[in-house]
Amino acid sequence: MTVVTTGELAGRLGEPGLVLLDVRHADEFSGALVAPCDPRPGRIPSARNLDLADLLEAGGAEGVRALVGAPEGAEVIAYCHSGSRSAMAVHVLAAAGYAARNYEGSWHEWSRDPALPAETGPP
Repeated sequence: MTVVTTGELAGRLGEPGLVLLDVRHADEFSGALVAPCDPRPGRIPSARNLDLADLLEAGGAEGVRALVGAPEGAEVIAYCHSGSRSAMAVHVLAAAGYAARNYEGSWHEWSRDPALPAETGPP
């Protein structure tokens, strides 16, 4: 499993066919809940929120594919706050047939660079 760097992800935002999944809780995704260690709230633009708990309760590969909504084999990059939840999500996504990768730096790293775009509020 290969990881995604900040530079790679920043350069690929909005790329057709790429699915960017934020596997944090909805309040983290919206920016309503901010970890004290993060300088800003929010999410990476173009990300969809799919809580890790929902992935884990999806009931197998077909359930995961139904939640993700992308065809089997699609490239999916997952991130969370610090890379732990997204690492677990990558295993679930790969088992469902996706080319899944983890952005290990996740929001903790992304939020530190004010030059990188961010969104807050409801999607």
